[in-house]
Amino acid sequence: MNREEFLQMLKQEDYPEPVEVQREPNGHLDLHTHPFEVKALVISGSIDLVIDHQSQTFGPGDVFYLAYEEQHAETYGPQGVLYLAARRESII
Repeated sequence: MNREEFLQMLKQEDYPEPVEVQREPNGHLDLHTHPFEVKALVISGSIDLVIDHQSQTFGPGDVFYLAYEEQHAETYGPQGVLYLAARRESII
């Protein structure tokens, strides 16, 4: 998916404007959660997400989703990662 397609999808799904996130090469974050849901488009580099002991790698053009307070860990590739992240507050 390209940037324009992603922005159009966010608009259709009523997500706010995304923010640009850049993470360092070979970095990581241990298990954690976010107080919002996230839909993100990888622009460059790669990110490996571990959710429920399942690992999945996302590269340029891939979209990933994290639910509200979904526990996960992150590892960034040798070039780090740059992605657009739209964060939506969950109404519970």
